[in-house]
Amino acid sequence: MSRIIENPDKIKKAEIVVGIPSYREADSIGFVVSMVDEGLSRFFRRKDSVIINVDNHSPDNTKKAFLGTKTRTPKLYISTPEGAKGKGKNIRNLFEAGVELGARAIVMVDADLKSITPQWIQYLLEPIYLGHDYVIPIYVRHKYDGTITNNIAYPLTRALYGLRTRQPIAGDFSFSGRLARAYLTEKTWNDNVSEFGIDIWMTTTAIARGFKVCQAFLGAPKSHRAKDPGAHLGDMFHQVVSTIFHLIVDFEYLWKDTSDSMPTSIFGFGLGVKEEPPTVHVNTENLRESFVKGMEKYGGVWEKVIAPLNLEDILRLKGMAAPQIRVPADLWARILFDYIVAFRDELVERSELISSLIPIYYIRTLDYVNETKEMGTKEAEEFLEIECRGMEEEKYYLIAKWNQTPRRDGIPSIAQYLSD
Repeated sequence: MSRIIENPDKIKKAEIVVGIPSYREADSIGFVVSMVDEGLSRFFRRKDSVIINVDNHSPDNTKKAFLGTKTRTPKLYISTPEGAKGKGKNIRNLFEAGVELGARAIVMVDADLKSITPQWIQYLLEPIYLGHDYVIPIYVRHKYDGTITNNIAYPLTRALYGLRTRQPIAGDFSFSGRLARAYLTEKTWNDNVSEFGIDIWMTTTAIARGFKVCQAFLGAPKSHRAKDPGAHLGDMFHQVVSTIFHLIVDFEYLWKDTSDSMPTSIFGFGLGVKEEPPTVHVNTENLRESFVKGMEKYGGVWEKVIAPLNLEDILRLKGMAAPQIRVPADLWARILFDYIVAFRDELVERSELISSLIPIYYIRTLDYVNETKEMGTKEAEEFLEIECRGMEEEKYYLIAKWNQTPRRDGIPSIAQYLSD
């Protein structure tokens, strides 16, 4: 893929590279650049560093805002060609730039961050200098911020690959130059990875290929453009979940032989942060209605994909009021595993398959809201830990279903439940 490069400081070599992927971030990128520059100047002033904006040819003057922000650290702007969008495309440009500049350590941080501090750069980079290849952040988030992480990405990553990485699609990571080179030669890259699938692809690949992975507390709660999980899924759900499922197929040899999950090494000072993360509002009635509409639209797909007893448990929820909805962790795990096997076997066209999972994801999210509505951040984290352990205990179901395909008779009728 061709690149558009502006290198006003004539940078040819750098030990540290900090990349900021962007699309239409003119109003926010300047603050992030300033915090990155302060972190590099304060904690790594003896290192040759560069800040790179990896952009999707933003039409809103993102480039001008980036290059116009005063810094002590040199800057470099790299863009995809006009019309070539996708976060993963930006990150691939970051991999290539890091390798070409001979970087020992590379950091990536979101361009819409409101809570980034100079210390984030310190906390993300120091583990690389201590021999780690991939650093995943831990920060306080509102209990309803990141529901794809809480209900799909985190529990599946730890259950399948045996490593507890709390924010596997965080958007803010650091990695070694060695890992950047490996990413560029990885054969599992696809169109979903070129977009929002990039974060989970990076995390899963680092674990699966045996690189040294750790986590680092960043201190301040993550503050960015948080969204209602029932109203703003867009293409992200498709791209993230499709990437997770593709990688499960690719790395079958690994996860089938992985049993209990274990914690990573963790750097930093824990969750002793008094500041609260920004509130995320959830429209619970919208989640319930989306599930009912999804039953009408995707009932035929559910009958093909979901095992009869699991389907029966889900269909019972149709007539319940939002506060009564419960989707236990073991049921949710089995449904995800049903979908993973259906994805492998292409029982349904894959795009439609992922779309049909969204209404069930909504009802699972509603369950999570119901269970944690009276909990603070710490209590919600403890609850999620119990839920993840419950999902791990169902892994036997995935392995058994993966190894055999016959389905039992007696699939409940969607029409029967819709007419009740």
